[in-house]
Amino acid sequence: MRSTPRLRYLEDSMPLPVSPVRLTGHDLVLREWEEADLPAMVELFDEPEIAARTPLASPFDLAAARQYLEMIHRTRVEGQRLHLAITVDGHKPLGEVLLNLSRGTMGYGVGTPHRGQRLAVRAGRLLTDYAHQVLQLPRVLLEIEADNAPSISVAQALDFRPTNDESEQVEGKARTFVLHVWAHDVPACPGDH
Repeated sequence: MRSTPRLRYLEDSMPLPVSPVRLTGHDLVLREWEEADLPAMVELFDEPEIAARTPLASPFDLAAARQYLEMIHRTRVEGQRLHLAITVDGHKPLGEVLLNLSRGTMGYGVGTPHRGQRLAVRAGRLLTDYAHQVLQLPRVLLEIEADNAPSISVAQALDFRPTNDESEQVEGKARTFVLHVWAHDVPACPGDH
């Protein structure tokens, strides 16, 4: 049973800007994906753990990367989703952080060779701040499986808290995912009660 309804953020939030989004901070540059990134996408996302935890195609080859990029561009133009490559230099993608505005949910994934550098935490912090401050989302959600310890660690480091919302069962890839909801609310301003 869900204690609070999931909000429809697309209607209540600021629209995505027309110009490309580029966020910098925490020694990272988050930027939108480009056609030249297709080989890097394959390198990052054609991996068993990513395949097990996400709806991405497996194997994730160049054709799958091209379809994924087309979806990213389409949903970006529709103002529904924002997918950003995680980089340290503005060029080489090391992972991805995304925001689904219609659900208010954020997601992240870091390529295996780049883990252990707190990239998901740093990128998640940048995107959460952007969602609250620029897009004016009052709440950002994460949906995490109970056995996904790395993602739970990221959520905790980002000050997300488990909610009383009902867990969501999602069917996919020949198994059922049970996703628990974590939330990050806009911080209260000093003097607000």
